[in-house]
Amino acid sequence: MNKILSLLTTLLLIIFCNQNAAAADSIAEAFSSGHTELTFRYRYEFVDSDAFERDANASTVKTRLNYSTANYKGMTFFIELDNVTEVFGDNYNSGAGTSPNRTRFPVVADPTGTELNQAWFNFNFSAHDFKLGRQRIVLDNQRFVGGVAWRQNEQTYDAARLDFNLAGSQLSLAYIDRVNRIFGGDVPAGDHDNKTLLANWSKEWNGQHKLVFFYYDIDNEDVRAFSTQTYGVSFDTFVQFEDSLLSLSLDYAQQSDGTNNPVSYNADYWRIEGALEMSKVDFIIGQEVLTGNSSINGAAFRTPLATLHAFNGWSDRFLSTPNTGLKDTYIGMIGSHNKVSWYLRYHDFEAESTNQSYGSEIDASVSFNLTEHISTRIKYAQYEADGFSTDTQHLWLLVNFDF
Repeated sequence: MNKILSLLTTLLLIIFCNQNAAAADSIAEAFSSGHTELTFRYRYEFVDSDAFERDANASTVKTRLNYSTANYKGMTFFIELDNVTEVFGDNYNSGAGTSPNRTRFPVVADPTGTELNQAWFNFNFSAHDFKLGRQRIVLDNQRFVGGVAWRQNEQTYDAARLDFNLAGSQLSLAYIDRVNRIFGGDVPAGDHDNKTLLANWSKEWNGQHKLVFFYYDIDNEDVRAFSTQTYGVSFDTFVQFEDSLLSLSLDYAQQSDGTNNPVSYNADYWRIEGALEMSKVDFIIGQEVLTGNSSINGAAFRTPLATLHAFNGWSDRFLSTPNTGLKDTYIGMIGSHNKVSWYLRYHDFEAESTNQSYGSEIDASVSFNLTEHISTRIKYAQYEADGFSTDTQHLWLLVNFDF
């Protein structure tokens, strides 16, 4: 608590300087010319799972306050605090031991508390960037490294990162010392010490084609099963027609056990996705495969730093890849009209190594922009089990306020 109060005091002093201090020198002017932002996100999440006698009803508000200095000779500083508070009841299990008296409810991974979400220093030199501190790291489509911003407590990284612009290509290198996970710092699952190296190179041609090569050496000191070495490549392209656009995405990766992983294994990942984008509606079809080995526990392809909620269905039945692997075949539609946008997707799940059916899922959402500063979203997911997990329904209501 003393640490949190100290951080709050520091942030308030910065905001006070932003509003009142005269620029004594260039550094002072950078602080006095900085920018403060306050946002609120209310979310109601309902979960009905056949694995539990009780339904989960989670009603929470996330308050985010951040401040960024103006640029001074390529240098900027940023600090951000998040607070998650329960409102109108607490009938849910926030997961990972954060609510030990509520295990009779399904998990909604939104524990309460106040966290230092980001605090970093950035130095820009010759179109390159060096960032040091607690920061958000989002690479490509977040299938391998992401921020899990869907949850009320975001995943951030204590890291040093270098981003280079190299003759039309980009190279990102990062060393991660700690992963600050969505469960918060009060439980062991909330903070994982790491010695992780990330390398991601990308190049675009004519704004139409993009090629990415990556190498992620995850060395998790606290959960050895998360330690992996992954090499991969992805390619995105599109063809423009008179009133539509046809795009194609191809991804492939190979993974082996990392430094301290107790299981020796090799696994593969691939994804192919095609989309037809039209004036009002986009159509999507694709398949994603994570290989496994039914005879070796823990030998399936895994992505412990990913934004997992964005893949393999919103019901989150496959946050951990089954030992028999996963094959996710999906088809969907995305559309918008005026201030309303909508999303619909169907998933068919199978075991990769045995072709056994796992079940199916329907995901749907509708979003509205009510005003310039207020938006809302309704989401629904229904997983029908067939050989894996249990039938589950999710319903979400979100309201965002940005100031």
